[in-house]
Amino acid sequence: MSTIQFTAMTTTLARHYQAGGVDANGQTPETHVSDGDGVPCRHCLQNVKAGDKYLILSHRPFPAPQPYAETGPIFLHADECERYDAISDMPEMFRENSDYILRGYSRQDRIVYGTGGVIATDNIAARAAELLGRDEVAYVHMRSARNNCFQCRIDLHELNFAS
Repeated sequence: MSTIQFTAMTTTLARHYQAGGVDANGQTPETHVSDGDGVPCRHCLQNVKAGDKYLILSHRPFPAPQPYAETGPIFLHADECERYDAISDMPEMFRENSDYILRGYSRQDRIVYGTGGVIATDNIAARAAELLGRDEVAYVHMRSARNNCFQCRIDLHELNFAS
């Protein structure tokens, strides 16, 4: 049996950025202080609280540059935070918006045409599961419907039950 999994940025990559490592554009992340409004961390998948420092950086959520490997701005806690690791539960911070873009990608990290669309938040899990049920879709990206910023990756997770 399988379920969807909201997959956050790896801890290795988050720590690289938090230690001042360069981003996808070869730049050092910018440090800012959160006002508590609309600053979603892509590692813990929680909003950065007012008064806490965060980073703005250019992120490419793909293994290598290629024509479909979109690069764009994201936010990340400036200090270390715990990686989001829940399986099928949608992170609470995503429930604050009414909709998101979902788009399927192939095993070659290419957009699977016809999979992209703006999906109401209440329908994200069902649409992601539908897309991941297609043979040609290896994973799904969830992006902001307003600014197209990468939010997280959605994968299938195999549940193993011991007998």
